[in-house]
Amino acid sequence: MLTYTVYSEAGGVGKTTMAANLAVADARAGHDVLAIDMDPQEGSLSFLFDVADRRTDSEADSLVRHLVERPRGPFADLIETSEGVDVLPAHNSLEVLSKHLRRREEEAADFGENWNPNVQLLRVLKDAGVPSQYDTVIIDPPATADVKLYNALHATRNLVIPFEPSGKGQQSVQGLADLVTGLEDTLDINVGVLAAVPNRFKGTNDQEEMLNRLQAESYDIPVVFRERTSLLEGCWRKQCSAFKYIEKHRSRERDYEIETLEQFEELAAHLRQTREQEATA
Repeated sequence: MLTYTVYSEAGGVGKTTMAANLAVADARAGHDVLAIDMDPQEGSLSFLFDVADRRTDSEADSLVRHLVERPRGPFADLIETSEGVDVLPAHNSLEVLSKHLRRREEEAADFGENWNPNVQLLRVLKDAGVPSQYDTVIIDPPATADVKLYNALHATRNLVIPFEPSGKGQQSVQGLADLVTGLEDTLDINVGVLAAVPNRFKGTNDQEEMLNRLQAESYDIPVVFRERTSLLEGCWRKQCSAFKYIEKHRSRERDYEIETLEQFEELAAHLRQTREQEATA
């Protein structure tokens, strides 16, 4: 099974659209895909896939309830489907997930039990049989490094890092590398970076030099996305992936946008191949 977290500390780098389009590309390639939204922001993966109807319902079951072992129903009932992708939507209770997990950990300690708040997503997915049901699991956490990210990394052990090829973007990628090292030490796990993915590339000399430096530091950069503001803004406006947006909402095909879809497909296939190679190494 291919599992990865799409994460960047910097905002505005297309983290969520990257996760959504990779999920759809993988599903269109014939794979069973689960996309998990762990971002409590309104403009999250759930909104993009138009499956956020229960976000504000305080009576609804949610991933948070399952993480603290207080579910109101089976895990399968949490799943919505959009564009061939199974989506586990976000709920507003994710905003206070740290508090709920800490309370549950203290409760366990009172009974002399060990209860690690950082491994609860992994537990939930295993108990629900996700490894046997899906070929791909993609998690979209918020940009902050908190317990939601820790749970995502424990569950996936792999990162895909979108970034803007600028001085700030390079610092973000390198800062994330330091963060990963720290998390590995703190969480006692190994986390691999499957790919670093530049967005909004304009082909300047400075950008080319930056990509060369990152590749020299052993970052895998399989594709480079150019500026596609109109396409991605359209995705948010129509609440869909780039694939559906071009097929349903564009009056004419644009060659450069078709090339972007092909890049998402190429990247999705590359991530799978990379993971398979690592697994057999």
